[in-house]
Parts: sequence; structure tokens; C-alpha cells
Amino acid sequence: MNLNTFGFIGLGLIGGSLAKSLKRVSPDCTIMAYARTQRTLTMALEEHAIDFACQSPEDPQFAQCDCIFLCAPVGSNIESLKHLKDVVRPDCILSDVGSVKTDIHLAAEEMGLNGRFIGGHPMTGSEKSGFEHANAHLFENSYYIITPSSGTREDKIEDCRELAAAVGAIPVVLDYRQHDFITAAISHLPHVIAASLVNTVHDLDTRDELMKMLAAGGFKDITRIASSSPEMWEHICLANNDNISRVMDTFIRQMEDARNQMQKGNGAAINRIFEKSRDYRDSFSSTPLGSIKKTYRIFCDIVDESGAIATIATTLAVNGISIKNIGIVHNREFDEGVLQIEFYEEEPSLRAAEILRQHRYQVWVR
Repeated sequence: MNLNTFGFIGLGLIGGSLAKSLKRVSPDCTIMAYARTQRTLTMALEEHAIDFACQSPEDPQFAQCDCIFLCAPVGSNIESLKHLKDVVRPDCILSDVGSVKTDIHLAAEEMGLNGRFIGGHPMTGSEKSGFEHANAHLFENSYYIITPSSGTREDKIEDCRELAAAVGAIPVVLDYRQHDFITAAISHLPHVIAASLVNTVHDLDTRDELMKMLAAGGFKDITRIASSSPEMWEHICLANNDNISRVMDTFIRQMEDARNQMQKGNGAAINRIFEKSRDYRDSFSSTPLGSIKKTYRIFCDIVDESGAIATIATTLAVNGISIKNIGIVHNREFDEGVLQIEFYEEEPSLRAAEILRQHRYQVWVR
């Protein structure tokens, strides 16, 4: 990798994770950053994710950078680009990590930054936000979309490819307009749908919130992304509204068709809807390459007594298995309340299930 000095504007989940990833794979690299809050900068310095804290987006220190990442919400990134364009060296790569590309590409062109701005979109993340949730391994086995601007030199594109590969991602070069239409369908609309579904249950729930209490695994799985940052998704929906609206038209037609077939009592048509979706969904790769990482978890029936959870955690630790999260599931998807255990990868989750079964626990893998 030819790049060694990096700048960051914003150190949220993605920016913070990218900084940590670069430090992991290239410990000798230099990283400087600006963030909205001093608390974030202090945390990043204490965790050695960055080397220097900058006071503003136009801080003169950014002139030392080989590459600067804009990691704030979409609209804020354009403002930061205005501040940086007269600070950075002519050969410095200016990039971003936003999930909408058209607006910032057009803005870069108006500023005379064609060839110097190379859009980036690591298609990974979490429903969590903020530097405190940053993870040095967040990008592994995820697609990293690279969107060059007009006149970008091939060696600069190759630098971006190498950087993405270095942090464990899979680089893919796309036209920025094509990128925005694709992400409208596979990322942006699903977030709108998840938010709308949660709001539907909220509006229809009983006074004693029985829907909320009984919401089980399936509902929680498909609405998990509704917990994402409202500020970020406000920016995304406004910046990519044409593409999202276009994709939403098709989705609305699908929903109307499903409703019509149910009202007609047309079982064969309803069956075809689910059959078509099942076959297409089953053709997807099982590798977690999307914008939200796959969750690996098991459920374990436990006796409601002091020390029960500690016993299971100790059993797994003795066998060298790391746990991502652990807690009681408070619903009746199972006959009784159970312990939900989450893992970082699939292999440890399957091994944990086998070990617990050997210890005579009843275990479900979901």
C-alpha cells in the first residue's frame, strides 16, 4: 500500500473502524482526525486509533495527508470538501464513506476536484453508531465500492483498491450513478421499510403494549436496522430520494398485489409470491457481504438459578470461544425463556452449540 498518512473528518462507526483497521494492518501509518466532539477525539487518542487531533476540517495538518476520508453524514461531507480543497496537496486522494455518491461527486466536480475525489462506500456496518462501537475487523469480507470521478488516474484507483483489500474488504469499482440506484434497492429502501414496519406496530399496539412484548425473533431480525442513526438516514433519504422513490414504486406495487391476492382468496398467486422470493433469496451467497453483518447466535435453555449464565460463559471460555453478547430472551418464541448467545463468526457459534449439547443443555441454532 503506497499510502501512509491518513486524515479523517468524522470518527463514527465507519470512520472509527477504518482508522482502527488501518492501524491494525499498518501500525506505522500516521492518522490525524477531526471530530465534532472532543470526547470522540480523546477516546480515539487513548485507544491509539489516531495519532493527532485536528481542530477543524481546514486544519493545516491535513496538508500532510496522502488520503483523507470524509466520514460524516452525506451533507456534512460536502461542506468538509469545501474546507479541504485548498488545504490538501494536489496528489492527495479525497474520499468518503457515504452510501450516496451523486451529490458529492457533482459537488467535487463544481469545485474542480475531478480526478482527485474518489468516492468510497464500505458496505458494512451495524445498527449501532458512534466511535465507541468501532471495530478494527468491521470491513473483513465486505464489499468496498470505489467510485472514481472523471479524470481519475488509474494508479490512484489502484491505491484505493489496495487500501480496501488491506483492511480485509473486497474492492468493486462502479460508476457513482449506478452505485446510487443499487444501494437504493438493497440498502436504503430496506431501512425505510424497517422503520415503517416498527412504526406500524407502534401505532397499532394495544394500550398495554402486547405487540411490543410478544415481538419475537422474526420481527426483531427484519427490523433490527430500524435502530440505526436517524440523522444519518435523514441525510441519505434526502440525498438519494429519486432512486429510493423509483425503487419504492416497485415495492408498493408488490405490496398492493399481495393485498389484492389475499382479498381475492387466490392461494395459488400467494404461493407464487412466496415461492419466487424464497428461490431468489436462497440463491444469495451465505457470506455476510451486505451493509449489515449477519448475526451468528444460538439459544440455550437454562435453569433459572443463580450462576447459570456464568456457568455457560465459563464453559465456552474454557474451550476458547469468544462471546459477542449474551442475555435472556424475554418472549415466548420458545416454550420457556432462553439464553441468547451471539458470536462474531459462524464456526464458533456451531462449535459452542455442540459443546453445550455435550453438557446436556438444550440448544437451538438460528
